[in-house]
Amino acid sequence: MKQILIIEDDPEIIKLLEIHLTDNIYSTSKAMDGAEGLKMALENDYDLILLDLTLPTMDGVDICKKLRAKKNTPIIMLTAKSEEIDRVLGLEIGADDYITKPFSIRELLARIKAVMRRTNEKEDTNSKTDGLTFEGLTIDIDKRKVLLNNQKIELSPKEFELLVLMASNPGKNYSRTDLLNMIWGYNFEGYEHTVNSHINRLRGKIETDMTNPTYILTTWGVGYKFNEDIGL
Repeated sequence: MKQILIIEDDPEIIKLLEIHLTDNIYSTSKAMDGAEGLKMALENDYDLILLDLTLPTMDGVDICKKLRAKKNTPIIMLTAKSEEIDRVLGLEIGADDYITKPFSIRELLARIKAVMRRTNEKEDTNSKTDGLTFEGLTIDIDKRKVLLNNQKIELSPKEFELLVLMASNPGKNYSRTDLLNMIWGYNFEGYEHTVNSHINRLRGKIETDMTNPTYILTTWGVGYKFNEDIGL
């Protein structure tokens, strides 16, 4: 049975979520403040976390950042705010999806299933290739570790996923929309600029010369690809 952690301070929303999630054969745990929720998320292995943005003691943004530094549990952020800046913020700090209150239970359940499916697909793909090695660059998929010239490089979860996807398919061209859909999911249509910012940060960490990149190349008029000509 899939385990879902609900970090939410509204008891009515918690009750509603617990009823519908258990009806759909999910097991639930709950935390009503941020610090408690983070502690539970770090100490246990959940299949997904529903994370409210506004919480006592620690907000959802800080929880997501701290959690992403330690674990890669899928996160769907819940918030009453609907401004674009909040949606982009959720993407930037590593949330897997984002839904605003009030939301329909049917839509939330669909989002949960979609996020879990994408996570399972990534795990299946990663299990087929434990590691990737190129000239100067080593990617340990199982340990989620990247070495550049034998020096460890710290990547965010989305940066790591982008790198693994492209490095697993050298020479394959990906449009910004392709990458957005494959890494973040189809619910973020129109946020292709987020892909650009992540690619730029990723390049800043693994490329010696940003103007003449070695690994991640721009395909003009299309998007990006991993250099298929780099030596193994």
